[in-house]
Amino acid sequence: MFGPFKPVRRFYQKVFTKDKDLVRAIAGIIGYTPDNIRLYKLALTHTSFVRQAAVSKHETNERLEFLGDAILGSVVAEHLFNKFPYEDEGFLTEIRSRIVNRESLNQIALKIGLNLLVKVDTSNQGMRHKSVNGNALEALVGAVYLDKGYNDTRRFILNKLVKPHVDLHKLVNTTSNFKSKLIEWAQSQNLDIRFEIVKRRQQGNTTEFTSEVYIDDKPIAIGVGLSKKKAEQAAAEKSLEFLKIS
Repeated sequence: MFGPFKPVRRFYQKVFTKDKDLVRAIAGIIGYTPDNIRLYKLALTHTSFVRQAAVSKHETNERLEFLGDAILGSVVAEHLFNKFPYEDEGFLTEIRSRIVNRESLNQIALKIGLNLLVKVDTSNQGMRHKSVNGNALEALVGAVYLDKGYNDTRRFILNKLVKPHVDLHKLVNTTSNFKSKLIEWAQSQNLDIRFEIVKRRQQGNTTEFTSEVYIDDKPIAIGVGLSKKKAEQAAAEKSLEFLKIS
């Protein structure tokens, strides 16, 4: 008597099984079992995927990314405020920026495996979505906040993102002049080198700069900072790592 309903039943079993796998994956990342799985699906949907699938522009993670960015910055600011009680505003702002900038968030997203869950347009292999994983991480923070509230979100950020994946000691003690070192190396190799500010991003009352290093007109690495000088230092540091120059 249930024969005609078998295809429908199989469809729902497939959907529920897929959701169950996603719930398990999200729980493994955030440390909590999601209550509203739709929020997390939204957090993992990049704008390019929406364009590819021709669905509503509201079905993307952009709004959650906006929310998560604010919450992430707030939690990290509180954490640094308590951890460094004798440091001034400039120091706290700089360290926070180095933790929550796009490059850092991209790296953390890869470390926790979030890139394996993000829905992004894969039809054009030439497309480069440099920030897709970092954006999704911010959106995930927004989803956790709406689903679980501030306290659980704070624990997720500190216990699953910052403490395991951010080396605060290294950030605080990194004071080398990487730019000078890179320029000296390039000159010794008779190579042309230049630094370009390729992006400016306003964050409240501060501006986040993105610098890119070019050697013989080839892009080598990018870096982010709260001034042009700091962005260039960050880009130079990444370039030295890429070029394996110690």
